[in-house]
Amino acid sequence: MVYRPWFSAPRAFGLVAVVLALALDQAHKFWMLHVFDIGLRQPIRLTPFLDLVLSWNFGVSYSLLSSQTGATRALLVAFQLSIVGCLGYWLWRAPRRLTAAALGLVVGGALGNVVDRLTRGAVADFFFFHTALPVGPLANYVFNVADAAIFLGVVLLLLESFRTSATRPTPAAG
Repeated sequence: MVYRPWFSAPRAFGLVAVVLALALDQAHKFWMLHVFDIGLRQPIRLTPFLDLVLSWNFGVSYSLLSSQTGATRALLVAFQLSIVGCLGYWLWRAPRRLTAAALGLVVGGALGNVVDRLTRGAVADFFFFHTALPVGPLANYVFNVADAAIFLGVVLLLLESFRTSATRPTPAAG
């Protein structure tokens, strides 16, 4: 067995991704809420399809399970942390750096939203993506840096799965 320092192992890339996603998300939220004060300036048009806004999400994606009660918030936090635990276990055992980094982005993003829910009572979203066409659920979508990290992590996991399946030998016909 070849010795590798801990920082070259795939899990190190995953842990760095967790820290980066969580730190960027929380720094962006702090800046938008307390320095830029988006609540007083919104909406700010960035492009014809993207605005800066302040939107509080008391539920999960698309405000599903939206509630402002402490019991619902505790249930959502417990659910999110259980998923983070499962993904963290997968990250720790990930065989490749890209897999670990992708899982780290998902875990870091999820933790960023958990921190919001625990400290602010809801998740702060700032980017409002909208189109004039009724193109499904993304026609009007509000998200934050944590959500973007989760999305990027999932896309990387999908790409990694295609790459992995392409390198597997096909079984011989018999």
